[in-house]
Amino acid sequence: MRLRLLLLALGAFAVGTDTMVMAGLLGDIAADLEISVPAAGQLVTVFALGYAVLAPPLATVTARWPRQRLLLTALTVFTLGNALSALAPTYPLLLATRVLAAAGAALYTPAASAAAASIVPPERRGRALATVMGGMTVATALGVPLGTYIGDADWRLTMWLVVALGALALGGLAVLLRGIPAPTAAPGLRERLVPLGNRRVLSGIGTTFLFFLAVQGVYIYLATAVRPATGGDAGRLTLVMFAGGLSSVAGSWLGGRAVDRLGVRPVMVTGVAVAAAGYLTLPWLSLTMAGALVYVLAVHFFAWATAVSLAHRMASLDPADAPLLLSLNSSALYLGMAAGGGVGSAAVGLLGPRWFPLVSGALALLALVSAVVTTRRRATAREAAPARARATKGPHPHEGAALPHENAAPAPPAARS
Repeated sequence: MRLRLLLLALGAFAVGTDTMVMAGLLGDIAADLEISVPAAGQLVTVFALGYAVLAPPLATVTARWPRQRLLLTALTVFTLGNALSALAPTYPLLLATRVLAAAGAALYTPAASAAAASIVPPERRGRALATVMGGMTVATALGVPLGTYIGDADWRLTMWLVVALGALALGGLAVLLRGIPAPTAAPGLRERLVPLGNRRVLSGIGTTFLFFLAVQGVYIYLATAVRPATGGDAGRLTLVMFAGGLSSVAGSWLGGRAVDRLGVRPVMVTGVAVAAAGYLTLPWLSLTMAGALVYVLAVHFFAWATAVSLAHRMASLDPADAPLLLSLNSSALYLGMAAGGGVGSAAVGLLGPRWFPLVSGALALLALVSAVVTTRRRATAREAAPARARATKGPHPHEGAALPHENAAPAPPAARS
């Protein structure tokens, strides 16, 4: 059982690495394909947008598939997409392969969570889900720096690394993950979108969208933002990415504990405020390695603590519908990542490589206003009451338990390739 969970986590690690590693490869891709760095950044945008748009319909179409079949199909599509990315000779073809990889990722992540929940006793379900989704978080600390370092020699080697990880998980799950039946009930696409009629749901996903629009507007172009400190050296950039990854893991873990102790509102407001301050001061912090490290340690920690609070807020609006609400929050996160690539690209073109983080600072301030206005000091207790009359007779068993950390990955992040 433990081995099967680790294989599911390995697949999540591959998805998380692919989602976020592009941030460290943009310069190499731009030079190889003879495009601008902002144009290369659109690879992240296309992946994130593909994930956000394709996740709901793909989940609906495959809802009754046996879990093993779904997972193997998802990893096959994901691995094939990355192999084609490694081979893509032109920029348009590379963009197309990112959409294919995003489709596989959008299928795999929720299916892996559901599979983990179904192969363990109920009292161990939380730990099983944490093991699998921890693969996404660990990718920010290990996969992204490793991929960035390897990509300095040839960015295509990083794509092959992701292919190898996906293929390893695919082979292991094909042999060991058997006997998980198809769910007996499945919500339709219309049912998945019903919560959007609630004002508090809309304000919650709106805050998530704004915040990750700000986060990704800088993260995708982090190598450009800290270039004065790194001087273009791959080793220094890897150190910055590694420090940011470790800080993200710590922020996600401690952020959950802080929400349990302090409530959603203090963690959310503090996290967004610190991130806004980081973006507004990055043009000066990026002048030295010490300043760049202070930036990633502080901003990445509080950004991922905020991600936990945003997910917790959505789940507490109506606990019975937590899986559906979290899926909407996840889509808002990925839409923010997708739009962040475009916003960051425009900001680099308008303000230049040093000053473009100021745009994310302004967006983070807007997210701060949204967080303050749409939450109250007793938000956690009040939001625990159902936010709307239930459209169905009960939660859908195949959806699995709500995962606060479900929205702390692509990647993220991070950025997403």
